[in-house]
Amino acid sequence: MSHKRIPKRKAAMAAGGVVALGAAAILLPQANASQDGGSPATAAPKTLRATDASDLASRLPGLLGDTFAGSYWDSGSKQLVVNVVNGDDTAVARVEQAGGKVREVANSLATLKTGAQTLKADATIPGTAWAVDPRTNKIVVTADSTVTGSAWNRLESTVDGLGAARATLKKSAGTFKTFVSGGDAIFSQTDAGGVRCSLGFNVTAGDGTPAFLTAGHCGVAADQWSDSQTGQPIATVDQATFPGVGDFSLVKYDDAATEAPSEVNVGNGQTVQIVQAEEATVGTQVFRMGSTTGLNDGTVTGLDATVNFQSETDPSGVDTVTGLIQTDVCAEPGDSGGSLFTREGGAIGLTSGGSGDCTQGGETFFQPVTTALAATGATLGAGDQAGGAGDQQGGAEEGGDSIGGDASAGAVDPSQAAGDGQEGAGTETGAGTETGSGHHSSGRRH
Repeated sequence: MSHKRIPKRKAAMAAGGVVALGAAAILLPQANASQDGGSPATAAPKTLRATDASDLASRLPGLLGDTFAGSYWDSGSKQLVVNVVNGDDTAVARVEQAGGKVREVANSLATLKTGAQTLKADATIPGTAWAVDPRTNKIVVTADSTVTGSAWNRLESTVDGLGAARATLKKSAGTFKTFVSGGDAIFSQTDAGGVRCSLGFNVTAGDGTPAFLTAGHCGVAADQWSDSQTGQPIATVDQATFPGVGDFSLVKYDDAATEAPSEVNVGNGQTVQIVQAEEATVGTQVFRMGSTTGLNDGTVTGLDATVNFQSETDPSGVDTVTGLIQTDVCAEPGDSGGSLFTREGGAIGLTSGGSGDCTQGGETFFQPVTTALAATGATLGAGDQAGGAGDQQGGAEEGGDSIGGDASAGAVDPSQAAGDGQEGAGTETGAGTETGSGHHSSGRRH
């Protein structure tokens, strides 16, 4: 078995890819260990790491039932704030004893979901999106720059009808679009030209073969994918969902002997080991890796988001996607399918689309990894990853054909990122022409 190293030109980030974070900070040891803020008798809220907050958040529906109205992580106090409506004293006490900070709110999740159904029925307009924000206990509705005239009036009227206590409307300066063209760069050729997307996370398919997850609109755009713009296909789409109840694809490696490490390459020869799939929690810091813009960070701002993209095939139509995660992490064309993850190595999402760029900022939406895994029957990682980190050191051949970044690629000088990272990418569907980098974030080895 040979272990081929990725050439430096493939390992380099695109221009601007190392601007966020201080990028290296993602690999620093965690200093915020869980602390008990009080004894069970006082039931004072606990300070939590983001991972612990996510674990607690996943248990809240079972603890609170219909009185549960969402939760979010307060990064300042490092506490999980739990919304309740007419909470039962016993259930509330259990949440407090588990470490949550209980807050009484007016809107139940059922009320907010009813509001979202009204928006779907009356305001499914291209360029709109809505998501539940537990911090405000409201539905936040966003309209991009294309929503004007009668469409804006219709949207505004619908939101007004829901009432200011249940929904709020804001305007985005950008345009909602899928970010086809980001983790590892993957390429495909179609009748319409070249398509570039990003590998999200390596997984094991239900039949035990190696595969990876990426965006559904990438899987719909093309059946076969390569790790270089002019290379032969090395993976074939097995399942793809877009639009509808998600934006995800399962793509199987054609070589069943492929080793697919469960990690994200964040540049400079450094990787983050992906240890588990996690549900998103509003307020938590997340990191996104993409082949166009590299490593960027931000926070989760909303859950169960619905996004109405302009249809790629029908100028008057809408491609509606539901169940997404909303964030303020930037992204650009080519980042589609790329990894959204936590500092601790939790796989959160796959880049879907949004508005703005990494200069002006904007909103970006992600497919939850947990939903994609459940729908495709895949499991995170490559099954047997023992020794994976050690294997990363092997081999020094130039011209390796991996999707993903081996540590053996060596340190990347950020000042060389723009020059080394340019690798023509053709035209992305729905995103104009992209000639950005092919930075790799999730490894593949032979």
